[in-house]
Amino acid sequence: MTTILVALGLAIVLLIAGTFVKGQYVSFWAQKSEDYDSELLFDMRERFNGPIECEGIIYGPTGRVTSRFVANFDAKWDGNVGIVTERFKYDSGNVQDREWRFTIGNDGKIKAEAGDLVGEGSGQQQGSAVNLNYNIKLTEDAGGHVLRVNDWMYLMENGTIMNRSQFRKFGIKVAELVATMRPVKAA
Repeated sequence: MTTILVALGLAIVLLIAGTFVKGQYVSFWAQKSEDYDSELLFDMRERFNGPIECEGIIYGPTGRVTSRFVANFDAKWDGNVGIVTERFKYDSGNVQDREWRFTIGNDGKIKAEAGDLVGEGSGQQQGSAVNLNYNIKLTEDAGGHVLRVNDWMYLMENGTIMNRSQFRKFGIKVAELVATMRPVKAA
């Protein structure tokens, strides 16, 4: 009986340790800005400037697509301070507007503010990637929950930005967003 309890205890310890190691070193949340040092530089002041087209999907907690959207952004900068207005049109017919205010330090650190954020977001642009972390309050028709967001944007060689974000509640992934963003070509 003692051998079984020791084996069970050891299995539990290994499971907890494995979960910790996975979360710290091999998960989406384990990425670091310095992982993306490269000659391809993603400067938000350059890449998020003017009109931008976006389309994406949102996965629910089961991994199935729960929503599709298209969006139009418009970004303007005054030095290191930028305003990005967004209009999302969802497949449900809902429309959502958001206005971001970004401040970028000379070291690439980002301060992010928006009306539906709880507190202030922070991030880093480095190499070919931008990472933002923030708490967002969902609309009341979406439950009004506050979710922790880890938002990664990756610059592609052709100028397209690939976006992947994970949303968590109590540390559990409840949604994931994948989107593309690219400048609107002049007519």
